[in-house]
Amino acid sequence: MSGAEILNFHKLKRTSCREGILKVMLSSKQALSEGEIRDNLKGHYDRTTFYRSFKTLEAKRIIHKVVVDNLFVKYALGNTLNPKKMHAHFFCKDCNSVECLNNTPIPTYPLPDGYTYSDTEVIIKGSCAKCNQ
Repeated sequence: MSGAEILNFHKLKRTSCREGILKVMLSSKQALSEGEIRDNLKGHYDRTTFYRSFKTLEAKRIIHKVVVDNLFVKYALGNTLNPKKMHAHFFCKDCNSVECLNNTPIPTYPLPDGYTYSDTEVIIKGSCAKCNQ
């Protein structure tokens, strides 16, 4: 699916910045930081245009945030196009890559009475297959 198709699916106005962000993310096999995405679009958009477009895509859950720790955040395409089970993320401590583990479901956890679930995040840390070679 192209960036234009994703925006149309979500009934969002097609802008070159939004399409550019999605093109960068669609071409990557791993999650990217905001800076990595911006660097791939360097010189095309000012900071305000990029930031507003980026935040719109996040608010519409087209992209989702993966928080590895307080100083390390990456973004991946969301699950709103093809709803998937909740999934874990893998963080490689060697190359700092983050990947969605779509075939690694997150178990449900029993909660005390009166508690309601909103979200669960699982980050598995280690070394990726590439770094283990």
